[in-house]
Amino acid sequence: MPQPGRPDQRPTVLLVNPNRDRVTTALMTALAEEALRPSGVGVRGLTAAAGPSMIVDEAALAAAAEHVVNAVMGDLRGDGGAPVAVVVGAVGDPGRSALASRLAVPVVGIGQASVLAASANGRRFGMATSTPALVGSLERLAVEHGAADRLTGVRLTTGGPLELAADPARQLEELTLAVRQCVEIDGAETVIIAGGPLGDAARRIAALGIAAIVEPVPSACALVLRRLDDRAGARG
Repeated sequence: MPQPGRPDQRPTVLLVNPNRDRVTTALMTALAEEALRPSGVGVRGLTAAAGPSMIVDEAALAAAAEHVVNAVMGDLRGDGGAPVAVVVGAVGDPGRSALASRLAVPVVGIGQASVLAASANGRRFGMATSTPALVGSLERLAVEHGAADRLTGVRLTTGGPLELAADPARQLEELTLAVRQCVEIDGAETVIIAGGPLGDAARRIAALGIAAIVEPVPSACALVLRRLDDRAGARG
């Protein structure tokens, strides 16, 4: 156990939120802490200091990549301690590839992890989201991770992301409908709730039991643990 007044010496994952929204950072950090707690790995949340307040289109996604890299590299120069892995907390994974090429620790995106989890064992999967302008980036994510042939499609809410963010009850209702459409119309076996800020909604929909839901942040944590185990095995 860490001693009072001394830094926590647990291995720590750095979770970076590309959105300038500290509430979303706190939400994702809490989900990651819950997922990683049994392993003894801690989590430290980091909010990008610049960039979009919410990633709602391709331009914002592209702009976020540089801000994510700057945030993480700046954090590593500070006194927060070296993380054992980095998680990029947006489904488009902005900056993930750039960070992976610069860091010696695993760098995982919540989009990457979600696609790998949802398509595991050849399963057909859909995505439910509130950001219509990002459908193209979600489809490219499936291509990037070798799962395009198993993607049944992306289902959208009626309301837009900013509108629904201000009305969580309606957001949950519309995302739940989108999940049902993925399963009942498109034939998806699993459904990704595609959005970092949608983590709470993903948890609530999963609890309804209407479909096999892939939650992005917990999926990323599971992938981090596998990557760390692989590295430990290779060293052993």
